Amino acid sequence: MPTTAPPLLAVFRSQLQGELLALILVDPDRRWTVDELAQRTSEPYQTVATEVRRLQDADLIAVSTIGRTKHLSANTTNPYLQPLAQLAIMAFGPPLIIREEFSGIAGIETMYIYGSWASRYRGETGPTPHDIDLLIIGTPNRDDVYDSAQRAQRRLGREVNTTLRTRDQWDTATDGFTTQVRSSPMIQIP
Repeated sequence: MPTTAPPLLAVFRSQLQGELLALILVDPDRRWTVDELAQRTSEPYQTVATEVRRLQDADLIAVSTIGRTKHLSANTTNPYLQPLAQLAIMAFGPPLIIREEFSGIAGIETMYIYGSWASRYRGETGPTPHDIDLLIIGTPNRDDVYDSAQRAQRRLGREVNTTLRTRDQWDTATDGFTTQVRSSPMIQIP
């Protein structure tokens, strides 16, 4: 099946390639197996393995073997790694970075990226997103949310705008904003 370039950053071969690069490059010291990458991307093992071979052939990832298991990590000796990491993380890393930066905040029930970034991620064409819109459902401490948004913003190189709603506010709202967000692509942050 032919792949198409992702609207988030069309220089990548496919959405999967961008997601794999973001996963691997956001933490260059972490080691992954193909199984773990397939689970994280919800793509078939063979598809991920094929893309991993391409990245290995491009000398972007290093492979070490422990027993019969191959472990993959960023090839930190590749001179293209840092600029490529920055591109991959900016284009495909928001769910990863946001999950990391907001993970310790009590009171968050659910988080969603919405708006232009979510639309491009889901394949809709349009202008390059300049910010990340984040809907937080729950009752977290606002200062903690804003601190986490600032850290995510620094790492992603783009503004992270947060909208807070309690569960009841979100479930019962009928205003224009809520209607628009519900009818548009949303990326749940696990």
